[in-house]
Amino acid sequence: MKAMLFAAGKGTRLKPLTDRHPKCLVTAADTTLLEHNIRHLIKNGVTTIVINLHHFGQQIIDFIGEHDFGIDIQISVEEELLETGGGLLYARDHFRNEEAFLVCNSDIYTDLDLRSMVISHLEHENLATLAVADRETARYLRFNDQQLLCGWENRKTSEEISWNDESFQTRAFNGVQVMSPGIFDYMDDLGSIFSTIPVYLKAAQSGKRIMAYPMDVAYWIDIGTIEKLEELRVYLKEHCKPQIKHR
Repeated sequence: MKAMLFAAGKGTRLKPLTDRHPKCLVTAADTTLLEHNIRHLIKNGVTTIVINLHHFGQQIIDFIGEHDFGIDIQISVEEELLETGGGLLYARDHFRNEEAFLVCNSDIYTDLDLRSMVISHLEHENLATLAVADRETARYLRFNDQQLLCGWENRKTSEEISWNDESFQTRAFNGVQVMSPGIFDYMDDLGSIFSTIPVYLKAAQSGKRIMAYPMDVAYWIDIGTIEKLEELRVYLKEHCKPQIKHR
């Protein structure tokens, strides 16, 4: 199983911690966010990870070189920030021959059972499976009664996209997803810089299965601010045993 780990962002909301370091090398429980995510992916059966780089990318390369994670870690260097969709498209050659692959943000922490998510993706023959939750945010995805994507809304700007006349539920996307390589067929006309959300909306409107994967029982946190980082540090101190690191 392969995975893409997004680590190119500048992490401006985590300043001043990101003035000299990439966001994924910020630490919680004496472990970087990058290592937390790599080890969680390994625990769930991932054997190859592709990491995209931009902001202080050499520091990430050096960090990986200093650690023996026991798996194949490959690098996708972006000369400019391509966002999530553009970054994935740029790295697509790594995933063309996969039945399915995981894609995760490195600025989140979760204990979600990724193996079960992949199994669900394959059993339902989805093009993409999106980890979602009932939480407050500005932008929501809409899913019909079959848990299939049927729209999107931004409650701050009142923008919305919908093609479903039936009832729907709104869920927040949590930055964890399983994809099949056919997803790249819906990226070619979006330019080079774009997020994955327009890709999902385009594919779903074409009749492809983009399904919700509720993860309300799993722990999840987006480490986008100093306050959220401190919240994660408290959680790890209370719930997690120290990791034994091998270098």
